[in-house]
Amino acid sequence: MSDSSRHPFLHGLSKHRGAPPTVVVIFGASGDLTARKLIPAVYNLGVDNLLPTDFHLVGYGRKEIPDEEFRSLAVDSIREFSRRALQEEVWDRIAANTTYVAGGYDDLAAFDRLARHIEAIERQVGREVQVLFYISTPPSVFAPILENLGAVGLAQKHLGAAHHAKVIIEKPFGRDLTSAQSLNTTIRSVFREHQVYRIDHYLGKETVQDLLVQRFANAIFEPLWNRNYIDSVQITVAEEVGVGTRGGYYEQSGALRDMIQNHTMQLLALTAMEPPVSLDAEAIRDEKVKLLKAIQPLRLGLGGDVARAQYASGMRDGQPAKGYLEEGGIAPDSNTETYVALRLSINNWRWQGVPFYLRSGKRMARRVSEIAINFKQPPGTLFAGSEQFSLAGNTLAFQIQPDEGLSLILNAKIPGLQTRMQPVKMNFRYATTFGSNTPEAYERLVLDAMVGDGTLFIRGDEAETSWRLCTPLLEHWEASGREGMDSYPSGGWGPPSADALLAENNHRWRQP
Repeated sequence: MSDSSRHPFLHGLSKHRGAPPTVVVIFGASGDLTARKLIPAVYNLGVDNLLPTDFHLVGYGRKEIPDEEFRSLAVDSIREFSRRALQEEVWDRIAANTTYVAGGYDDLAAFDRLARHIEAIERQVGREVQVLFYISTPPSVFAPILENLGAVGLAQKHLGAAHHAKVIIEKPFGRDLTSAQSLNTTIRSVFREHQVYRIDHYLGKETVQDLLVQRFANAIFEPLWNRNYIDSVQITVAEEVGVGTRGGYYEQSGALRDMIQNHTMQLLALTAMEPPVSLDAEAIRDEKVKLLKAIQPLRLGLGGDVARAQYASGMRDGQPAKGYLEEGGIAPDSNTETYVALRLSINNWRWQGVPFYLRSGKRMARRVSEIAINFKQPPGTLFAGSEQFSLAGNTLAFQIQPDEGLSLILNAKIPGLQTRMQPVKMNFRYATTFGSNTPEAYERLVLDAMVGDGTLFIRGDEAETSWRLCTPLLEHWEASGREGMDSYPSGGWGPPSADALLAENNHRWRQP
């Protein structure tokens, strides 16, 4: 049996051999994401021989950078950020076809130069090429880039052929429902939906991909994956760091926009969606949209389904840590949340009555992202009511970062002549089983876009459905100012109001 038949998410890798010559154009080529993630991703795909035979990399940005300097910057990025050391022969093959075009994002003449540059590459290759545009810029220039790609005909390049033009769009995809709808309108005026790849790098992480494999490739899990056996679900995306020097940016974002609406809602959709009819990208995304539409509107205000807070001063690694309102660039009366917790209800047969708890925050006890499936206690258990039986509920936890893997908490007998019990944890770690050099999420996602596999990308209606849930909450906070804003110490696990969300159902937050 082939690897791709055993692991459905290797399906995209098996198709790359048929990819045509490809030009990847990175808008925002001198930016941080390009240096830290995109250049190393391209390089590592080259190491694994997963790039098309004729592969060209074109950087585009406002700064005037000679080709040779751009290549030098790319080498520096690989040396500093790649998961594997620089192999000169691999980079030399990529560098030979690496160039740079300078121009503004609203400069139509510059986009015309880009179009002629791509035409010159086609003449060099001797046949038509697929062009993949990666928009790695601030959201304020998404629209002019898209519109200019349409104006010079690049968006329509080879439309109707298998190697039609494609575009990857980085988050944030809008700030609310209205802006997301407006951006989708701009996109659809230029590109067709099958050309568009809205990226969320969490979907490229191995454990996130493995979530559906665990659910649908193991008969021991799927029969239990419903309200009859599952008591609650907790999804945590916690960061150790504060806002640092990004205070000005974070004031315009906040935890709900930065983490909940995109990453965390995607984890929820994959955890709770119904089985798709196939591994086709549209079949999977159809089920994600259905699930998101089944989430009930949040109850807002006192006693509702939401807690928000800002981190206060505290200690981190033995050193004093500032509170959010003391950070640079933060207004003294800021109502921007650094922590959000939600209690969600899903109105369908599978999940009726099962609470889903989501939380994300900065300056928390540790950096960790996980999905925890908490199973119900057995009815009328033989081992209840005695102090010698330390029973815990069974929990299946998928850890997405930093150490990708999963664990299962079971109850086991302690060796000895007395019948005593304690919870034990069974662990699986990717690094232990498969080695520590796991591909980065961006490697997988760039490759999938090149071969036309949209499974791990977000569809337009999916983004809008997620915003439809979150936008009323943003509007409520805007109207409320600091009313209801809680606080939590730096290095803690969150505010008392978040604990109260769970206490109503006699639940408590896990400490991953």
